[in-house]
Order: sequence, then structure tokens, then C-alpha cells
Amino acid sequence: MTDVIPGLSVRASRYDVLFCDVWGVIHNGISAFKNATEALCRFREKGGKVVLLTNSPNPSRFVEAQLKRLGAPRPSYDSIVSSGDVTVSLLAERVDKGIFRIGPRGELALFEELKALYGKAAHLVPLKKAQSVLCIGLVDPVREVPEDYDALLKAMHVRRLELICANPDIVVEDGGVLLYCAGAIAERYSAIGGKVIHAGKPHALIYERAIALASAPAPINRSRVLVIGDAMRTDIKGACAQGFDSLFVTSGIHRNELHRGSGAAGLDKAAFRQFLGGADCMPTAAIPELVW
Repeated sequence: MTDVIPGLSVRASRYDVLFCDVWGVIHNGISAFKNATEALCRFREKGGKVVLLTNSPNPSRFVEAQLKRLGAPRPSYDSIVSSGDVTVSLLAERVDKGIFRIGPRGELALFEELKALYGKAAHLVPLKKAQSVLCIGLVDPVREVPEDYDALLKAMHVRRLELICANPDIVVEDGGVLLYCAGAIAERYSAIGGKVIHAGKPHALIYERAIALASAPAPINRSRVLVIGDAMRTDIKGACAQGFDSLFVTSGIHRNELHRGSGAAGLDKAAFRQFLGGADCMPTAAIPELVW
């Protein structure tokens, strides 16, 4: 059975590196969680290293700017790896191929980063001319649902187009509202036999980049890495696949299933046991919210 712990300090001495999720763990899209960022600061003060690991489709420098706006102190982390960073690398490998884009209008950060880092522009084309498809998210995540894209996905599958998913999350919490992400579209494409390349958690590419960052100047001991996240499907599953310990934050996207209220007292222990009973991988420990 997964232990529910009162604070990170209970386990902190076992680890040298934290790979910590962002949205749902250290902020909710409106403001940073003071207790969470304080816990990360305390870990770093004791000599630990913190790499923020996010499925944001934006490059990490945009994530850093957002964290600053939301009030997350810079000393709470060493570096950031985003799904957007991995996506830019994938785009660079396909810069000469026609790419059809799915995502919010005006969302150009990935293409700006591609130009800044590689001096190349993406070749965006209509679907009928595309060799690959990039999914950043739903065009209008407030009004649309993934099923709205089924006809488009069928047309893509007929042409055997690969789909690059810039954000494997299914949903994200934005100020208490759950919105669908690119992962929800990618999941439907995969279900009809489409080829999907995932840039973020729980897939290997993003962890390879995070491990490389954490290994400077010396290689890390994988047994002393702790993954912190609020999503079983991405954070905890990814940690299990990589052989890392994990800390599951129960008050994130699974809050409605697991919590009657806020804090440790709000965790419904019976619901938590039932929830874990249906999981295909187990977190090493759980915590109602990230605190020291």
C-alpha cells in the first residue's frame, strides 16, 4: 500500500534530485502554491537539485516567464524541461517536411523557438499537403471536446500521417476548470491505429533531456531521483517506466475523486484505496499537497 506522508521532509534525505511537475503541483494556472514552492526551496537549500518537468507545449523559457508571473520564486528550481522543448527538437528534424498544425490560433511559441535555436522556419501546409501533423492542443479548449476532431483524425489516418503530440496530458486544471489538452486528441488518433510521437510524460524523450540536465556536472544515481506529480497517467506512469520513485499529489487533477476538502484531512482514504486498486502502477508515496 502506498504510504500517505505529511510532508516532503519525511522522505527528502533519500533523494538528490526531484523531477517535479508544474501545473497542479506548484500552481493552478492562476497563482503559485506557496507551500509547494517553499518545499522545493527547502530541498535545494539542503543540497538537492530540482528539475521542473512539464508537459506544457511551450518552450521552457516561456514556462519560466509564466512561473514568474504567477509568483513562483526562482530559487525553487534549478532548471525546466518542457514537452515544448522536446517538440522543437522533433520539428528541427522535420524542418524540410510539410507540417499541418492543430492548436489554438496565435500559438506560435514553438515556431519562434525553432527559428531562434536552429535558424529555420517550420513549413506549415494544409492537411492535403502535409507529411506530419503537430498537435499543440484543441483550437478552442473551452468550447470544444476531443470528439470534434474525429473526422480530421480519420482523414489523417487515411494518409498514414504521424502525429507529434506537444502535450500528452489529457486534461489540465485552469483555475479550477478542467480543460482538454493535446493528449486527448492523440489518444483518439492512437485508438484508430494512427502513429503518435509523444514529446512529454510519460514517454522517454522528456526524461532523457531531464536526466542530461540533472547529470551536470556529474552523473546522477537513478535510485536517488524522486518524481513528483498529480497525474497517474503521465507523472506516476512515467516514473514507473523509468524506474524512479514517485510522490503522488492527490489534490491535483484527481482531486474530485479523492478529496472531500483541502489539506491532509480532506483526503478520502477509502476512495484513495479504491483508486489505487484500479491503477496499473503504484506511486512510492502520496501527499495531499506538496509541502515541506
